[in-house]
Amino acid sequence: MSDLPVPLGVLLRAAPPDRLPEVAAGHLRRHYGADRVEVFVPDLTLSAVSPLLGDAGVATEPAVLRCLGSQRPDTQATAGGATRLHLPLNAWGERVGVLRLELPHRPEPELTEQLLVHADELATALRAAGSNTDRYRRAQRLGRLTMAAELQWDLLPGRSLGDERFLVAGQLEPAYDVHGDHFDWSLDGDRLTLTVLNGSGEGVEAALLTSLAVNAMRNARRCGADIIEQAELASDAIHTRYGSAQHVATLLLEVDLVSGGVAAVDAGSPRCLIARGGEITPVDFEQQLPLGMFGEARYEIQRFKLDPGDRMLVVSDGVHAAVPGKRSPFGETALVTALRRTRLQPATEAVGTVMRSLREYHAGADPEDDAVTVCLDWRR
Repeated sequence: MSDLPVPLGVLLRAAPPDRLPEVAAGHLRRHYGADRVEVFVPDLTLSAVSPLLGDAGVATEPAVLRCLGSQRPDTQATAGGATRLHLPLNAWGERVGVLRLELPHRPEPELTEQLLVHADELATALRAAGSNTDRYRRAQRLGRLTMAAELQWDLLPGRSLGDERFLVAGQLEPAYDVHGDHFDWSLDGDRLTLTVLNGSGEGVEAALLTSLAVNAMRNARRCGADIIEQAELASDAIHTRYGSAQHVATLLLEVDLVSGGVAAVDAGSPRCLIARGGEITPVDFEQQLPLGMFGEARYEIQRFKLDPGDRMLVVSDGVHAAVPGKRSPFGETALVTALRRTRLQPATEAVGTVMRSLREYHAGADPEDDAVTVCLDWRR
């Protein structure tokens, strides 16, 4: 009989969904002599983290936030001669959190790689368990969400997704009071479908309208429909439910991850910019009718192309058309400046930089509209 330890992945799959951090911590203590093991998950704004194993509360430890942002291991020597490791928890490009542990000695590279594998196993398990327990979502909240925000966050596919070909990330604000703005994506082979929605209305009604639009597009997509059929089915569903009283401005994109070709249906107000080298260029579309404005609306595809290394930014009108204090719209100059600041950041950090710039632009004034930012890096 083998005396090899049971792999962590096996233990996590056998564990109750709300006990994954404890199972991982026990494994790391038994087999690696780890001490002070902690699992942190980020809040909805990705600006703070909460511990799952220690005392409840918000943590803003620089090393934890640095690891979350960089997605690279962070090693520190402690006063007692031990080594503190911070390891990113990442599942399919989604930043799930940070694993912190202390080892009695500085780990060799091979050991660090092995621990990174365990971190990936824990991240994947936490991501999968999210629909079966409220423990991890509860820890991510610094305050209570409005009912509209609850609907919107539950509808999201995630906050980032990626592999060696691409990285895409999105952010909603105000995170705890978002209304109708939203984003969605799906990866199928070499095709990435991406939608950004600028919903109309306020509160729960806006969230319900967006939910209908998103699920109608998903229904068409999951039946193999292209983005024209997705737009037309969603438009028909909205018009059937609301007549012409409500509509959803939407940009639908289908990216070929091999060639960089992009097919687009511009049904409203979201804006798209391309950062290529030192130049930032808006993508000019022939704007078509928002979804649901008229019955039996028909749409056409427009095309453009990404080059290797390009960054594509898509924002709702809560970003590009923001006019705090009757100043000029944020999108006229400040958006381009914010995008330039992200040049050395991954897409996951770039969305936060754009949103921080938007908050600074408001200078403490309450925004008049919610906002969504989505950033795609095509690595090729």
